[in-house]
Amino acid sequence: MPHSPEAVLKDLKAKKFAPIYFLEGDEPYFIDLISDYIEKNAIAEHEKGFNQLVMYGKDSQVNVILSNARKFPMMADRQVVIVKEAQSIPDLGKEDAQKLLISYVNNPLPSTILVFAHKHKKLDGRGSLKKELDKKTVFVNAEKVKDWLLIGWVESYFKDLGHQIESKAAQLLADSIGNNLEVITNEVGKMLINFPEPTKFTPDHISKYIGINKEYNNFELTKAIGYRDVMKANQIIQYFIQNPKSHPIIPIFSLLYNYFSKIALVHRAGPMPDNQLAGAIGVNPYGLKEYLAASKNFKLGKVIDVFAYIKEADLRFKGVDSGSMDEGEILRELVYKILH
Repeated sequence: MPHSPEAVLKDLKAKKFAPIYFLEGDEPYFIDLISDYIEKNAIAEHEKGFNQLVMYGKDSQVNVILSNARKFPMMADRQVVIVKEAQSIPDLGKEDAQKLLISYVNNPLPSTILVFAHKHKKLDGRGSLKKELDKKTVFVNAEKVKDWLLIGWVESYFKDLGHQIESKAAQLLADSIGNNLEVITNEVGKMLINFPEPTKFTPDHISKYIGINKEYNNFELTKAIGYRDVMKANQIIQYFIQNPKSHPIIPIFSLLYNYFSKIALVHRAGPMPDNQLAGAIGVNPYGLKEYLAASKNFKLGKVIDVFAYIKEADLRFKGVDSGSMDEGEILRELVYKILH
């Protein structure tokens, strides 16, 4: 059973170290968080010269990694071997190498902490290697934070740092950046340099220090469309057109498709308690009111039409029947068709 990143970090901070960590999945933030913590804290600074080795997958065969893992620490209680970019180990998918690794997994050297940082992909679950790793190691499946959980994650992240953030500010941050935790934490880190004391952050802070316009952003666009606020939607589109580098058109197509997919799910779900409905369509309960209003403004037939409009706009962007239309004209026409 995979361990959660939060549980692993809790054990690490309590100085509970295991012989082998295998960190895999689509969310590199958690993989880096765990492997970096081990690299910085598992052994004392003065012991690292002889007892800490960082290897890179593309340059490392499995037998070489295990040969280093089997070494005894020098004048210390333990050694650390970290394999970064482990998904690039050349022979990791080969049967002989997997047998070697399984053999070590079943009899690891207790004085070694061996860490595999296997990013952006997962091992084949049908093979025996993954099953043995799951049973015998601290195995972490680092998944992307679901969209409807992202606001809560942002709020918890600020709390862990000794700060607070208003829900609307967290939503602005989440909707504008998406669930790329590495980007979110980097942007927040740059902002927090200006706030050494505990602070409660508002949309004004996010706008000023991270550069997300609190009036003209993805969240405000979908909100204006959902409430059929034609004037506000057109103002936001005009701002996007004037700032194309900050608001490229393809992610906007994806944004609108996902937004109307949730409206379609509201129609399909039918009457149910708000908390259940929020879970059924995959949104934070904080934002459910907007989707309920949007479902009244956009009947299911219109939602189906919107999907066709988005597909048509995407093809035009790719040069199909676009004539002389530029990106701005394609986007403006798409929003017009959605709202009228």
